[in-house]
Amino acid sequence: MRLVHFVKDSQTRVGIVHEESIFDLAESAAVTGIHSLTRVSTIDQLLTNGLLSSVSELEGKLMSANGFPLGSVKLRSPILSPEKIFCLAENYRAHKKEAGGRPAEQPYLFTKFRNTIIGPGDPILVPRVSKKVDWEAELAVVIGRGGKYIPKEHAMEYVAGYTISNDVSYRDLQFPKGWPEELSRLGQNWVEGKGLDNAFPMGPWLSTTDEIPDPYNLRLSLTVNGERKQDSSTGDMIFKIDSVIEHISAGITLRAGDIISTGTGPGVAAFTDHRFLKQGDIVEATVDKIGTLRNPVQAED
Repeated sequence: MRLVHFVKDSQTRVGIVHEESIFDLAESAAVTGIHSLTRVSTIDQLLTNGLLSSVSELEGKLMSANGFPLGSVKLRSPILSPEKIFCLAENYRAHKKEAGGRPAEQPYLFTKFRNTIIGPGDPILVPRVSKKVDWEAELAVVIGRGGKYIPKEHAMEYVAGYTISNDVSYRDLQFPKGWPEELSRLGQNWVEGKGLDNAFPMGPWLSTTDEIPDPYNLRLSLTVNGERKQDSSTGDMIFKIDSVIEHISAGITLRAGDIISTGTGPGVAAFTDHRFLKQGDIVEATVDKIGTLRNPVQAED
């Protein structure tokens, strides 16, 4: 099933997407008598309270509730307030090759923050402090229940589903002056290079694992103003999702709603034509079996 946040009467609501319609979760639950869902206000809350199975039950009864057109409402990010956002650097073979990276023995992680999260249609900002705003279309994993020291063979049991993310990056901040010829002892600037406002679009919804039984057979692409920039497959991941969950949870407690963005394919501006994002651009990231995440680009000034 596909779960979405949408805005109705100035309030954020949870919806189930069925074909081209949205069904209000709380209203549908009231009509069908599934009372445990009538007070759920966010998908984050849904996951924390372990209510996904109740939503599955509700999905089979949607014909008795009233839906409305998907395009008639404003969508928000499918996760609004994760405790943690993990991102994988150079986790696709082709992207590692274009970036000149060396083989790695374990996943390389960096983090983003809640200030970076935006949803479909929200603007990616070209901030005053950067002239090299880049894109990275990614498959994002949403954790469904908490755990620590999770073994690889059980890791997928902790996944609620998937969404699309765009790891927006500020290359003139990320790479120290003179990089890579002049290497900084402290390495790349991951916080400023990845963590500015509006730097992590997510959406358009959460597709649960029943929608995507094989997350390694998905086409992953991105266009800017209709021009294709990235086109790869999730099968090119170096470290698979189960291994990444095992690695992260070794010492860090994962919580329901945490995000793991699994890396990007080749075709980012920094390593191709250096045509970075500018005012008025439209960025569309697409993943098979999920959909398309569309965001305009807006200069901060």
